[in-house]
Amino acid sequence: MSAEELVEAAQTLVDRGTTPACQLAVGRDGEVVCYETFGAATDESRFAVFSATKPIVASAIWLLIGEGLLDVARPVAHYIPELATYGKEVVTVEQVMLHTAGFPNAPLDAVEGADPVTRVKRFTEWELEWEPGTRFEYHGASAHWVLAELIERCTGLDFRDAIEARICEPLGLPRLLGIPEEEQDDVIDGVIAGDPAAAPVTLDVRDLNRPAVRAAGVPGGGGIMTAATMARFYQALLRNPDGIWDAAVLADAKTNVRCTYDDPLMNVPCNRTLGLVLAGDDGLHQMRYGMFGAANSPGTFGHAGAFCQVAWADPATGVSFAFVKNGLQTDMIADAINILGLCNIAAALT
Repeated sequence: MSAEELVEAAQTLVDRGTTPACQLAVGRDGEVVCYETFGAATDESRFAVFSATKPIVASAIWLLIGEGLLDVARPVAHYIPELATYGKEVVTVEQVMLHTAGFPNAPLDAVEGADPVTRVKRFTEWELEWEPGTRFEYHGASAHWVLAELIERCTGLDFRDAIEARICEPLGLPRLLGIPEEEQDDVIDGVIAGDPAAAPVTLDVRDLNRPAVRAAGVPGGGGIMTAATMARFYQALLRNPDGIWDAAVLADAKTNVRCTYDDPLMNVPCNRTLGLVLAGDDGLHQMRYGMFGAANSPGTFGHAGAFCQVAWADPATGVSFAFVKNGLQTDMIADAINILGLCNIAAALT
């Protein structure tokens, strides 16, 4: 497979109306070696990456673990006492990171969540939906608001500023979370395709078109970036430049599957580490959110975002791949089938 075939496949997605615009990027040897934009966007255009944001937030948590400021085995309430209501005092940091915490649908408005006082007040009101640690159910937004609060408690900084200072700046990346309203001119609006009622219940597909929500920096899904930026981030996870992360903590995050409960969406083991999804060697990797290609090695790690944003890195080849788009197809299974061909080509790049 070649980069030319990858570019042709992405252009086809635009030509047949799957998405008005998209970008892809391939990284290797610490650099972006292929970067293309298609449709109604430019190379400078930034896209909402939805849940592909989650590993970026997790990467800040890895720093805190490596510095001894955070122990994932401890209850969250050890660090955030306000969470210890309605039985949540037993929920551990690890469970929050693995989506086994028991409050997947806990409500928190995006703009409210950006305010620490309101955020913590909402924590006190959340109730458990099931016993923590007994199952996997994707916590689309709730878990990462807790991680944002942990970042603030451990660093003394606004979580958005902490991620910029501790992750983005050392890696030479722009600010990725919490984009000021006056700096959003190059952000591409999402365009709904299909029945909005079919969209995930935890996500209003229009939310990330709102400047106030982009500025809020929703930690579970509000990242704003180019595909090139995402591919560079995953190159950093492969290479750990300047030892930004503790080597043992990073290795654990990239290789140690801590949760194998079945994902109720796809009925396959979720293969969750502390912040990433691992392809695995069970032959089911293409069923894990449709982001892994057939040729990806078992050690490939990454995370998808709603509406088929894709980001992964394959340690066997040293390749990282990112694909972002603004066509918000509410039939996500059909959309994933559209994008899987692209992932197959990227996984087979040599």
